[in-house]
Amino acid sequence: MSNGNGRPLVNYHAHTWRCLHASGTEEEYVRRAVEQGFSVLGFADHTPWPYESGYVADMRMRLDQLQGYLDTVLALRRRYADQIKIPVGLECEAFPAWFGWLKELKARSLDYVLLGNHYDSTDDGDHTALSDGGGFYFGRCTRPEHVRRYAERTIAGMATGIFDYVAHPDLFCHTYERFDADCAAVSRDICQAAAQMNIPLEYNLLGVQYHTRVVEQDKLGYPCSRFWEIAAQYPIRAIIGFDAHAPEHLERRDLYDAGLNYLHSLGIEVLPWLDKPGLM
Repeated sequence: MSNGNGRPLVNYHAHTWRCLHASGTEEEYVRRAVEQGFSVLGFADHTPWPYESGYVADMRMRLDQLQGYLDTVLALRRRYADQIKIPVGLECEAFPAWFGWLKELKARSLDYVLLGNHYDSTDDGDHTALSDGGGFYFGRCTRPEHVRRYAERTIAGMATGIFDYVAHPDLFCHTYERFDADCAAVSRDICQAAAQMNIPLEYNLLGVQYHTRVVEQDKLGYPCSRFWEIAAQYPIRAIIGFDAHAPEHLERRDLYDAGLNYLHSLGIEVLPWLDKPGLM
């Protein structure tokens, strides 16, 4: 199936109830995707991590839920095989301590992995601390050192070869007040690295919905037009992600078409799908 632009309608960024901030069953997502004419619906829920401290995060599944997640998505893949492709992945941070664990998990059980760099080094700790052992939350960047650290950690994650695309690469703009020289510099660094490593960058539709619904006049938000204007200066490839946290998010074809038209207006190549076995 395709959308009004003659392109296949695909999404590799959908969450499940296990992350504690999404709603709807996996099958409800699949049925909605089929109704909307999607060719591919990929699940990429927030990864669990093998915390040695016993920490229990409030925005991701527990490690003991991972197999149930995989089993549920694979069962839906079989059940709806004649209607839609359903790859299974995870959205993960660039946590150095667990790169080896994640690489092995991907090889064994996952079709793809998204780099959604929400926290610095770990989320098991002080979410205001910016250090190698800190757990600073990058969705609350307010100072130059925050955005520089975001770029540093994101580029390090990209260099591992584990990740198939970068989700919301402009997350650092979420609560930043103005697009200053530091924002411009880290945008160039991220886009240059993406071009050199041939890693797609995501134009995130949930960010569009959030900043349409919650008016924050003094915040940049994401997707950030200044970021994407800089991205257009590099030979990067973009992909559109619904970042669906509820089945009804998959109905926003208007946002998809607007995002596609916007990226095309900048001269940015927009991938119709991820070109890997099982993902297209």
